[in-house]
Amino acid sequence: MAYFRTQDGCSLYYETIGFELARPVVIFLNGTLQTTMYWKVIAAALKPEFRSLLYDARGQGESELGELPLSLELHMEDLFALIRHLGLGSVCLVGLSHGALLAYAMAVRKPKAVSRLVICSIGVRASIRARLIIRSWLKIVESGGLETLVGAALPHVFGEGYLVRNGKILDRIVKTIVRRNRASSLVVHLSALAGYPSLRSMLKKLDAPALVMCGSDDPLVSISGAAEVAQKSGGRHLVVKGAGHSIPVEAPELFLKTISQFLSGRWTDMPEAI
Repeated sequence: MAYFRTQDGCSLYYETIGFELARPVVIFLNGTLQTTMYWKVIAAALKPEFRSLLYDARGQGESELGELPLSLELHMEDLFALIRHLGLGSVCLVGLSHGALLAYAMAVRKPKAVSRLVICSIGVRASIRARLIIRSWLKIVESGGLETLVGAALPHVFGEGYLVRNGKILDRIVKTIVRRNRASSLVVHLSALAGYPSLRSMLKKLDAPALVMCGSDDPLVSISGAAEVAQKSGGRHLVVKGAGHSIPVEAPELFLKTISQFLSGRWTDMPEAI
């Protein structure tokens, strides 16, 4: 557990796992409502093969928001500065949703810094339904607060199967997510999204091997939109049947096996759906 201070003085929280070993490094990048806690079990399971770096981006978890206007470019600068601070060289990136967009932008803008990437729950051609959902989150948190937003977001970020299996503890899940976030920072984050470059504008053949994962029950990302990202990036596309937007939590064993084999280069015959 440590803090890194950016050039403009913003304190970013990070944790390292397995850094006593000489292994390739995987950096996990949070989605909008996530913190480093989201990745700890997965990172620990990767320890025999990889070192893992978990960090909270500006405004997330234990990190400060800072004074500069949030932007995708600023998040990239922070990540690249942290990589250089720790002397990591080329790294693997694993990102979910907002973290996946950041991972993709890094692979485009800083190709020498990225050796492989896994991007989950991201795609082009977002439906009007998906755009309205994201737009509503900002209004909900501004008018109803963080707990109201998290409760409203549950059916959008988890698939039906996960909600059914965890029906008795959904209130506990809401309280856990609320405890790890700050409403004021989330307002700034959601407001900044409108100024981000579109994923479509960044699409290109990537230098690094890429895996694009999506859930078959994700109302925010279409299968065809994720497939287009993979196709135009020269990467692979994998559909996780029955999963929603939060694949690592909804299908943890499958997710761990998949990223372990892909990041290590062992999975050469990957199916299109599992």
